[in-house]
Amino acid sequence: MVIMIAAMGVIYARLFNMEISRYLPFLTVGLVIWNFVSTVIIEGCQTFLSAQNVITQVRMPFSVHAWRTVYRNLIVLAHNMVIVPLVLIIFHVPVGWTVIFIVPALVILTINGIWISILLGMISARYRDVPPIVTSFVQVIFFVTPIFWPPEALGIWMQALPLNPLFAAVDVVRAPSWATHP
Repeated sequence: MVIMIAAMGVIYARLFNMEISRYLPFLTVGLVIWNFVSTVIIEGCQTFLSAQNVITQVRMPFSVHAWRTVYRNLIVLAHNMVIVPLVLIIFHVPVGWTVIFIVPALVILTINGIWISILLGMISARYRDVPPIVTSFVQVIFFVTPIFWPPEALGIWMQALPLNPLFAAVDVVRAPSWATHP
């Protein structure tokens, strides 16, 4: 993740004519959260398919398998999240009290990840073509969500960003850490 952020940060900061001290923190938070959200969605399709043997042998609530998928990705998020404070410190991004809103934002993402894993897991268990379709959709939505490009680049179309649910998923975490950065 660090290598990808560093490589993209240098290249795209130049492409978007942004100062690297402003762009790299923006990119870091965006990619770390995007990695969590997209992986939960993609792996959510496999929730019940990957637990097929357990489901047939042990009686337990099906939601346990969704929790397991999301929990595994929360652990990966925790490992990747170590990068964020380092980048914020290196580039002297002032962190205000609004940063505490990241905790409830992550709780919201976790809850949404659970119901998405259950829904996509059920659909994928019945229709085996759904996981590749969802993976392709997530790849496309990556490019139309301001993860590596600034929302201001859309100009007048910036008003349409709230219609993208994955923008909201990323922005709910990025906005509190970004509130004090000019």
